[in-house]
Amino acid sequence: MRTKSTVDDERLLRLIDSAEAQINAVCRPKSLYRIFDCEARGGVCVIGGFEFESERLAENLSGCKRAALIAATLGVEGDMLLRRSEPSGAELLVMQAALAAKIEEVCDSVQRLIEEREGVKTRRRYSPGYFDLDITQQKKLFKMADITKRCGITLSDSCQMIPTKSVTAFAGIEEPTEELL
Repeated sequence: MRTKSTVDDERLLRLIDSAEAQINAVCRPKSLYRIFDCEARGGVCVIGGFEFESERLAENLSGCKRAALIAATLGVEGDMLLRRSEPSGAELLVMQAALAAKIEEVCDSVQRLIEEREGVKTRRRYSPGYFDLDITQQKKLFKMADITKRCGITLSDSCQMIPTKSVTAFAGIEEPTEELL
C-alpha cells in the first residue's frame, strides 16, 4: 500500500485490522506441492517432462536437479470479500493488499513445509506471467499437478486464475551438500 513501515493513522490501522480479521474468519486456504526432476539448459527448462521457454526461469533453476511446483489459493471467499468492499477508496485498497499478503503467507508456508519434509532449501518462487515465462504456460502447470481438482483453481480463456487470489509457481530445490549431511 506504499505506507511507511510504521503507520500512525488510526483509521488505516482499523481498516487493516478489519481486513485481516475478515480474511482469517472466512478464507480457507488450499495448497499443494509436487516435486519434479528438472533440467535448465540455455533458455529452456524441462520440469516433469514439460518444456518451459524462459531465460529467467532457467537462471532461477540453474544448478537444481529438482523443482517444486506450488499451487495455493484463498478460495472464492477472498473474491467475495473484495466484491463486498467499497468499490473505491481505502477499504478496497486495504482488502486487496491484505489478501495479497495472505496468499504470499500461504505460499511461504508451503515452501517451509517442503524444506522441512525434504531437508532442502528452496529458491525464490517463479510464476507464469512474470518476466519472460508466458502466462499461457499455466496450462502445463495445471496438467502437471491436477490443480483444479486438488485446489479448486480454474483457468480462464486468458489463463487468469479463478479465484483471483491464487498462485502457481516453481521453486528450485537446492540439495544439501555432502559437507552438511
